[in-house]
Amino acid sequence: MRTPLWNVVCLVSAVGLAACDQMDGSSKENPEKSAINVVDATNLNDIMLTVADPNEAVTYFRGALEKDPDRIDLQRGLATSLVRDKRATEALPVYKKILEHKDASNDDHINYADALIRTNDWKSAEAELNKVPPTIETFKRYRLEAMIADSQKKWKKADSFYKTASELTTQPASVLNNWGYSKLSRGDYKGAEDLFMEAISYDPKLFTAKNNLVLARGSQGNYVLPLIKASQEERAYLLYTLGLTAVKKGDKAVGRGLIEQAIETHPSHFDAAVRSLEALS
Repeated sequence: MRTPLWNVVCLVSAVGLAACDQMDGSSKENPEKSAINVVDATNLNDIMLTVADPNEAVTYFRGALEKDPDRIDLQRGLATSLVRDKRATEALPVYKKILEHKDASNDDHINYADALIRTNDWKSAEAELNKVPPTIETFKRYRLEAMIADSQKKWKKADSFYKTASELTTQPASVLNNWGYSKLSRGDYKGAEDLFMEAISYDPKLFTAKNNLVLARGSQGNYVLPLIKASQEERAYLLYTLGLTAVKKGDKAVGRGLIEQAIETHPSHFDAAVRSLEALS
């Protein structure tokens, strides 16, 4: 059984404190030791925000805030962890408190807008981003601007923001996938296909981009799987998506054949495909 990260952290912290007590018989605070403790705490915060289980991170930051409720770094940690744990609604009041802090930054407004979008409050998210000066040009800011423009069907504006966002990061796969899906929803299937291919070139493991790519190709009547890396199970799902797309376009015979291939390709029982094939029959 894997030991939860929080338990390991607690154990290490307890051992470290015990060792310090044994080595330092004085009750006076050592400035150098205090500085090291601050660094250790910062490193622990970083761990909680990256590799830790999001729910464990929420528990950690809530506990830390009970001892020091005015620390904005802990407030940010809690809000970020709640969003990571898909609890954006709970993060909103935390972000409001952060923005009342004297050390609140433009990034806090951007992160609050992100949480608002996750709760489908697009209007408030747009208002929040409008509080950020136009000179603040970050990947996250432009990605959110693009999503808001998308929601308003302001396609030219959305394309401009997506392009800028993709140029501001070394890992643009996710934003290229979002941009491609935007093109797909507008009926620009070829434009979407190109963007999905580009997304996959940056992240060959991004299955959503692979699935969207097949959807874009199928929407153009191209029922051949693209030459991309895919596991056997992924290939089965891609064939299934292609089959459903063919059926939706009225090419039922082609769709049936593709779904049959999906069932044969899947390494185990492909229940959804079997049900779809039975429905077609």
